[in-house]
Amino acid sequence: MTENQTVQKSVRRNRLAAAACFAAALITAGVVGTQSAAADGAAQRDAVAARSTAVAAPGLGSARLVQSEDFQKGMNPAGATISLTGREGLSACSGEETMRDLTKGQATGYASVTWTFETPGMLRESAASAPTGTTAATWEKQLVALVEVCQDEPAGHWHYGAAHTLTVTGGTARWYPAYNGDGGAAGGVAVLRSGTKVAIVEVPGEPASVEGVATAALKRLSS
Repeated sequence: MTENQTVQKSVRRNRLAAAACFAAALITAGVVGTQSAAADGAAQRDAVAARSTAVAAPGLGSARLVQSEDFQKGMNPAGATISLTGREGLSACSGEETMRDLTKGQATGYASVTWTFETPGMLRESAASAPTGTTAATWEKQLVALVEVCQDEPAGHWHYGAAHTLTVTGGTARWYPAYNGDGGAAGGVAVLRSGTKVAIVEVPGEPASVEGVATAALKRLSS
């Protein structure tokens, strides 16, 4: 492994720890903030506790993202922040890369949501709409590659496990359980595609929660 690859993996692990701390701070404060995205001139919107608000966008809107009723038993949402900018981080394994970076700004629409819970942990989903199915397939492969980089980690390090496949009417997905350095379950991630739409969703909790939320997210994306 090159020095650059080692640094990138260290950044990814540090980003995962920072994300967990950030979620806990939000829950303690009982506040879900809304940040501006002045560079794009697009505003983020608050979503009140336990439900996100659908936001219209050409070809893609927040109604295509995970909703509060999609969560598994025991996942009690505290609130959500929605954005249509494509500038939110993709996953704990992608470093600082965003959906806008991955698509080189060529998507016809972006949508993302960050859910916080009454217990530590965050759920993040980022989606993009491609101009063609071929382009969407390329973006899907790039997302899969970003995730699978973190399957190969030294013993004792946080990592993703083997891929599992999901299929619903109009869509397919791969989901990966995540494990901490002790081998315990640490949530997971899923890469979704339906037609010209792609998404990545990172889920806290047990593998069953990851599979359940990934299935619900895929159905939303395919609707």
